[in-house]
Parts: sequence; C-alpha cells; structure tokens
Amino acid sequence: MLQTKGLTKQFGGLTAVDSVDFRLEADELCSLIGPNGAGKTTFFNLLTGSLTPTDGTIEMRRDGDWVDITDESPYETTLGGIHRSYQITNIFPMLTVLENVRVAAQAHGGGDSWKLHRNAGSFEEYLEEAHEILDRVGLEQYADDAAENLSHGQKRNLEIAIALAGDPDILLLDEPTAGVSSDGIGQIIDLIENVAADHAVLLVEHNMDVVMGLSDRIAVLHQGSLIADDEPAAIRDSDAVQRAYLGGYESDEETGDKDGADTSQSTDGGTTAA
Repeated sequence: MLQTKGLTKQFGGLTAVDSVDFRLEADELCSLIGPNGAGKTTFFNLLTGSLTPTDGTIEMRRDGDWVDITDESPYETTLGGIHRSYQITNIFPMLTVLENVRVAAQAHGGGDSWKLHRNAGSFEEYLEEAHEILDRVGLEQYADDAAENLSHGQKRNLEIAIALAGDPDILLLDEPTAGVSSDGIGQIIDLIENVAADHAVLLVEHNMDVVMGLSDRIAVLHQGSLIADDEPAAIRDSDAVQRAYLGGYESDEETGDKDGADTSQSTDGGTTAA
C-alpha cells in the first residue's frame, strides 16, 4: 500500500531520517516508535508531502500500480488517499462538531471545495457522510455543539473523524492518546481498532501498552534510522530496542497494574505514569 526506499531528510548537518526502507500493507496497523527526536514526525511529514526528502523515494499503490509520490504536495497526497492527525489537536474550535467533519468531507469532494457562495446545507452528500463518520467515532450526539466544548479525548476522536472524511486508504495517526485521561484511552483504543478494520494505519504512540495491544507490527526509529521492524513480541524482547528506547518496559499485565494507568515513554527511554 505504501513504501519508502532509502528515504532521507537532512536539515543542514542533522540527518533526521536516515535511509529508511519501510512498507505498510493494506490490511495492517503498524506502530512507529522511538525516543523523542528519533525522526517519527519528520517521517510523517515526508509521507504526507509537508517536507521534501533529501534523498530516496515514496511510493503508494493506486489502482493496482505503484506510483511515485515523492514530490507530491500535501494537497495531492491527501487527495491520493493519505490522511493524518496531529500531535497537537487541530480542529476548528468555533465550528460545530458536524461542520468540522462536513468541511473536511467537502474538501475531498473535488470541485465542490471551491463553491464558496453555495449554501452549506445544500451539500447533502457531505452532511450525510459527516453524520455517518460522527456516528462511527461516537460523537453524533454532539453534532450541533461547538467543537471547543468537547473534552480533550473527544477532540482527539473528532480529529480522527476529520481524517476519515473522504474515505482515505491510509491513516497516519500522530500520538492520538497524548494528553488523554486513562478513562478516555480505552475509547480511543476501541476507535483505532474499528478504523483499522478497513484502513491501513500507521500509528505514532508513546503509550507502550497501547502500542503492544494494537499493533500487527512495530517499526522502531532511533536517531533517524530504522533499527527494528517486527511483530510486537519480538520488538519487546529485542536487546537493541530495549537499549535504544524501551528501557525495561513491562506491560500493565506483567507489573500487576490493574488501574489502567497511562504508561508512557520518557525522553530518556524509561517509563513514566501520566
């Protein structure tokens, strides 16, 4: 579905992404992990056209053929089927929850995104799509509320709803549980599992219980290089990954934590309870 070959991004003398070969299949949820500064967000920005690679290529399978999308703009990659969420909540706070998703759906609707003088209520197909997405993410009851009035966890769900607009092939989710209470994390996990049933998902996440519980595969970046790419059990037991990032990680089940605390990675590779 999506692959990179030798993907590299340099900022002056700093190599943020270093010759990464990576592949995401159509039917999998892959998590991308690593310490802060490992290059994860830069990698996302390369995949979505926000940054231009220094070297290497990005290809996406479209209509059965591999297409080089290395030089596509963010607008082109979005129309081509790659949508993303962000580390920092990125919504229109003054618009209603419904309008946030309706605007996103209309933006992916070809020429309709430029029909600025037409009454928004006449775009019935996009309103219907928005209602269906809100129902899927559990926000339909808040459709007419201002987005700014949602809880932080609900705003994260709204971001995923916006990313679902236009029915993308690939979803890139950047730390969807960041700042979410332990009570809300379970709802986001359920939503990501639901979304992954019919989308390829690449997930950046620091909560290792979430990563280990959700992922079909885990790729590990360290200092811009891909140092491991395997199933969760192999990643957990990898000496190289333990040294670079996990720092003795144990799941809640192994530690006997029954409260569902958010166990996240600190910048030095240890674990912290948020």
